[in-house]
Amino acid sequence: MATPFKLTWDSKRVLQEVKDYAQITVAIWLYGFFFFGFIFSHEITSGGLAGLASVITWATNIPYWIPYNAINVSLMIVAIIILGVKFTIRTIYGVAMMFASISVNGKFTPAFLPGDTALAVVVGSIGIGVCLGLVYTANGSTGGTDIVAMIINKYRSITIGRALMMLDAMIIGSSYFIFRDTDKLLYSIVMAIICNITVDFYLNGYRQSVQFFIISSKFDEISQHVLKEVNRGCTLLNGEGAYSHGEVKVIMIIAKKTESTMIFRIVKDIDPKAFITQSLVRGVYGNGFDVIKVNNKPKLKIKSPDGVPPRKNAPIVEIPKGTDAVPPVPSSMK
Repeated sequence: MATPFKLTWDSKRVLQEVKDYAQITVAIWLYGFFFFGFIFSHEITSGGLAGLASVITWATNIPYWIPYNAINVSLMIVAIIILGVKFTIRTIYGVAMMFASISVNGKFTPAFLPGDTALAVVVGSIGIGVCLGLVYTANGSTGGTDIVAMIINKYRSITIGRALMMLDAMIIGSSYFIFRDTDKLLYSIVMAIICNITVDFYLNGYRQSVQFFIISSKFDEISQHVLKEVNRGCTLLNGEGAYSHGEVKVIMIIAKKTESTMIFRIVKDIDPKAFITQSLVRGVYGNGFDVIKVNNKPKLKIKSPDGVPPRKNAPIVEIPKGTDAVPPVPSSMK
């Protein structure tokens, strides 16, 4: 009897890599389609490196690919130093795909909605925002100011969409000095707002987490399958029925919203009579989820009392003997 084929950890990892690169490829080609079909053809500044290269092209008549690639190479060096080799490999691939997408779509993509700039801005902005969200969820990048936004997001508690919006504001503002057209400037601002709201909306939906409480007599079997198939940890809580006073085990699971269907299927297959509650949670930090981003540099640094170990990385302020244990309140705060 032939043994059933099972994916090993390495094969799953390879399949995930292939899926990520395929997602990046499709998203970037669609990005070029929306950019040239709805934004560039209407002389709207998109923000980001694409917008910056557009401004330089419109101002100097230099071919679009020259400023685009020159700036991207410079930012690539920064990515290697700060964001790491793995991110940079995907960024190089993303930049290569973007170059191909821009070259092909720039020649063959027609201008859509030539008589309705407002609708073109809305459609193009949403399309570009979704495409960027697909790229980011695959841990990729289109290069350009995306790298700057990723660096800001890595060290500061600022969403990628908000970081991109700040960068776009400077680029879009510079476009006014080329066209001297208030309408185009306003369309560009609307485009940036819609695009970045779409990016944040997509990423928040993808990253949203849920909490499960599962009561079942087959708690051990359910938790083992969740551990192996969903790759999420389970916590077993002791419970007691209010009516029967019987002891029960409660499984608590924190997972991504996209993994909810897998968990429901596991529970249904093992114990269709299990009691399940699911709720949305906000702010899940730790292994497998978001990273805590806070400023660990306190403004006031006090020496720990004798016998109490100091907090890690907390500087010390010596209080001279013979003075109050608590530093005096500054006169400006009284």
